[in-house]
Amino acid sequence: MSSPAPARCLLASILGVAAVAAATGSAGTARADEVAYLVNVHMRPGYGFPDAETALAYGNGICEKVTAAVPFAQLMAEVRTDFDTTDEYQALYLISQATNELCPAQIWRLRESAAGYRSPTPAS
Repeated sequence: MSSPAPARCLLASILGVAAVAAATGSAGTARADEVAYLVNVHMRPGYGFPDAETALAYGNGICEKVTAAVPFAQLMAEVRTDFDTTDEYQALYLISQATNELCPAQIWRLRESAAGYRSPTPAS
């Protein structure tokens, strides 16, 4: 009958290597997920993109604006204008999906830009 000590050592080694690999892998660059973006913006009504290429181009345009540090209030206004809506959630959802799925490395920049944002007061 063999001792359980070698098996424990092997298991500990495997778990150690896996932990190191997971720790270094999670520190890698964030990657775009075009499929998730397309599914999310096509499932939510109100955008009406004619095809996937147009939806991706629009989302990547949002990413370019976030990267260029366009102020959040301006970005929200542009999306509301582009989709002829006053629905803050609709604009925010699209900006959020584009940033989260197409340019996740820019999430922090978007959050910093959005700090203190207040919705415009509706006209009476």
